[in-house]
Amino acid sequence: MGAFLLEIAANSLASALAAQDGGADRVELCENLGEGGCTPSFATIALAREKLRIPLYVLVRPRGGDFVHSELEHGLMLRDIENCVRLGVDGVVIGALDADGEVDAASCRELITAAGKLGVTFHRAFDVCREPARALERIVELGCERVLTSGAAGDALAGAANIAAFVQQAGARIAVMAGAGVTPRNIGELKKTGAREFHASAKALQVGAAQRALPGLSAGHWQTDAVIVRALKQALDG
Repeated sequence: MGAFLLEIAANSLASALAAQDGGADRVELCENLGEGGCTPSFATIALAREKLRIPLYVLVRPRGGDFVHSELEHGLMLRDIENCVRLGVDGVVIGALDADGEVDAASCRELITAAGKLGVTFHRAFDVCREPARALERIVELGCERVLTSGAAGDALAGAANIAAFVQQAGARIAVMAGAGVTPRNIGELKKTGAREFHASAKALQVGAAQRALPGLSAGHWQTDAVIVRALKQALDG
């Protein structure tokens, strides 16, 4: 592993394996990327753990939409984390806010406690916090390893100035990982933020083998492409 680290958001087992084949340093396993990612199935996590040789983190998010979770959803996340611990993954990716746009420290603390020795990333719930600088301090206090951010913008390139500010604020206390819209073309520019970790889906549309598709359904599906992953790594390390 070089000076920079590339994490791939893999929306399936096939995507996770493509990420590994392309030279990714770590996989964040999820599903439903169109909604920003949700928790993958137990079987997907189990098979990914069996087949991956690189670190495996699992997104723990019960649904799309906002990051204010009900008691029922919080219980689901706790159970999903228990499964992740049982399956021996390397880490989990979490985040919870209150209705005022502050980090829900109590909820996050329970999730982190359930994770035990697993690594913990705080996901892009951070990007919709009302006061990001204060939110970053709370995430540091919670003991998370890293925070994933687009710089509170639509994509990391647009939020590059904010990412650089978060890197400065974080210092050596927590890693700031740049993500959202990261491509081989812009990752070199994003390195100027001072971030050492980068997050991308590296996905391409895979056309299905079926001769016909039902009306309203896509004839293909999105999947991580090892060629794009390799190009990201080359641009990152070059």
